[in-house]
Amino acid sequence: MGKVIITAALTGAIHTPSMSQYLPFTPQQLIDEAVRCHEAGAAVVHVHARNPEDGSPSSDGKIFKEILSGIKARSNVVITPTTGGSPTMTPEERIAVVKSLSPEMATFNAGSLNFALYPVLQKYKEFKYPWEKDYLAGTESFIFANNFKSLHVFSESMKEVGARPELEVYDVGQINNLAQLVREGYLKEPLYLQFVLGILGGIPATIDNLMYLINTARKAFGTFKWSVCAAGRFQLNMGVVNILEGGFWRVGLEDNLYLEKGVLAKSSAEQVEKAIRITRELGLEVATEDEAREILELKGIDKVNY
Repeated sequence: MGKVIITAALTGAIHTPSMSQYLPFTPQQLIDEAVRCHEAGAAVVHVHARNPEDGSPSSDGKIFKEILSGIKARSNVVITPTTGGSPTMTPEERIAVVKSLSPEMATFNAGSLNFALYPVLQKYKEFKYPWEKDYLAGTESFIFANNFKSLHVFSESMKEVGARPELEVYDVGQINNLAQLVREGYLKEPLYLQFVLGILGGIPATIDNLMYLINTARKAFGTFKWSVCAAGRFQLNMGVVNILEGGFWRVGLEDNLYLEKGVLAKSSAEQVEKAIRITRELGLEVATEDEAREILELKGIDKVNY
């Protein structure tokens, strides 16, 4: 087994400010959080932008640039901006950050799915900001659209700026989508996959399902690199199984607000520290940011546009 890359997903577009007082959403909070995660041992940070006034998801290029350049000024960590965005964003808005900032790596969603958050309304009755309730309720009718035309555009846009696609796989059929993109020449092997488990609309977070994804990808691609992230309480056990299989691990408040049962994480860095401790106790080594760049064949921080 090689070294394990730990990624910290800082804020995402799933959780809203009312769910945790520790969820970062201003540029400065996200910069500080990224630096904390890097100091804790994360080699990669995954970044969404939010409106600094109310924490709503944003595709504003100025906000993205402020966050990414602020992190770069204080840290050598690999920065992976989202192209998933949120239910309110168009594909053009989602890919804009790649075209303008030319990152080392960016997320690439491998197919369409129902992406439903509305069941959490049963748990949260009061909200800090007016947008939160309608945003969550609206996902009852939301389809996260990633058709082949948009996949072609996203892959070409990343290729043009030399950004490595981190291929987000929410269900097993999306591996087939990626194999088709390889056949068409839009994606170059070896691929870097990230299996996303536990989203309502995607594949459930079970060990059997994770192993099925890994084995299906092995049959489709042979050699590839991969990470896993899992929603909520499944974050820990899916990560452990994945690194024992030779993969990598994503943690962070985007996927899970808790450090342990009933205890909110005050920072994604706390989850990074926990993941690294477990990884080392299992006899595995954790990759530095420069080792992650080598493993994933990234172009380097000197070639970004922020």
